[in-house]
Amino acid sequence: MSAPRVAIIRQKYNPSGGAERFVSRAIQALQSKGKAELWLLARDWIESPGIHFVRLAPFYLGRTWRDWSFARAVCRHLASASFDLVQSHERLACCDIYRAGDGVHREWLQQRARRFGPLRRLAQALSIHHRYVLRAEERMFRSPRLECVICISEMGREEVRRHYQVPENKLEVIYPGVDVDKFNPEVSAHQRHAIRASLGIADDAYVLVYAGSGFERKGVEATLRAVAAGGLPCHLLILGRDKRAGRYRELAAKLGLAERAHFVGAKGDVRPYYAAADVFIMPSIYEPFGNANMEAMAMGLPVITSTKSGAAELVSLAAAGHVCDALDVEAQARAIVALADPAIRATAGRAARAIAEQHSLPKMIDRLVALYARILASRQGNSAILCSP
Repeated sequence: MSAPRVAIIRQKYNPSGGAERFVSRAIQALQSKGKAELWLLARDWIESPGIHFVRLAPFYLGRTWRDWSFARAVCRHLASASFDLVQSHERLACCDIYRAGDGVHREWLQQRARRFGPLRRLAQALSIHHRYVLRAEERMFRSPRLECVICISEMGREEVRRHYQVPENKLEVIYPGVDVDKFNPEVSAHQRHAIRASLGIADDAYVLVYAGSGFERKGVEATLRAVAAGGLPCHLLILGRDKRAGRYRELAAKLGLAERAHFVGAKGDVRPYYAAADVFIMPSIYEPFGNANMEAMAMGLPVITSTKSGAAELVSLAAAGHVCDALDVEAQARAIVALADPAIRATAGRAARAIAEQHSLPKMIDRLVALYARILASRQGNSAILCSP
């Protein structure tokens, strides 16, 4: 019996994006297992041997037209193609499985509005783009074709159920996986001194690291203010890109952190910077999970995260760091001060590494393959193709 044909949809590949890393790892793992014939539908992607690539790149102007035109092109293609399973990372009403790696847009807007005054709230409510995304999201979650939503945290599952009343039997929680061999504190330990030296940071300094693009959503402003409020002479490494990065540099200077807040940009390999740090911090306003959290935990770093991050579930469960409200700068400052104690930091770091080992990449792939198998079995009885050793 031939392997099932599985289509995976992601509009554009961004090497530093969490969803893209998930897609890449899932594809590589399934390909190595020989469990499925894989097709990738996207506007732009780095082609990989053995994967069928379909480029769908209709003309567009602006992000709303971009998203609408891609969704339309994908659904038209699927109407004439033959796939056993269609998994999307975009909000499409023509998919069988949706991985909610970007969370629930309605929830994101509610959390984002907490920081706004009346005029900005009104502007957000009237935004053509946000209104389009909300309509696309609702159509997808209410689509009769949708068989399963992969939520990347229990928080995500609760939000999908609360906002869109998706039945419990269609919701599956699969936490992001991490390569615990690649992200290993022992493997990268030798890079600690080199990175610190390159940034003019002493070997005995207390260093925090943040990693993620989209500084507004992921809490860079609160992080800077918390570092300043904590009163410790610690350093902060900021990895990632943002079109308003200059604004955050100006804020750092105003807070007296010009010499201790290091904006190092996006890095293809973040491990040397994790190795150079003592604590990972990312108090996101809204984060369905955040792969960077899991990678940092795999590196043995305690994590300071927010109550609206899916990673908070695991951090709290294992006492692997601190969970604070994204807007509570004082609470974040207290967490930074608490983790300055090397003994407390070491205990939390060991707990963090243990969490990552429980959610290794192979374990995540096994859960994903099992889900595919269940859905295919309910349709045509070919689960043995996916489940065979």
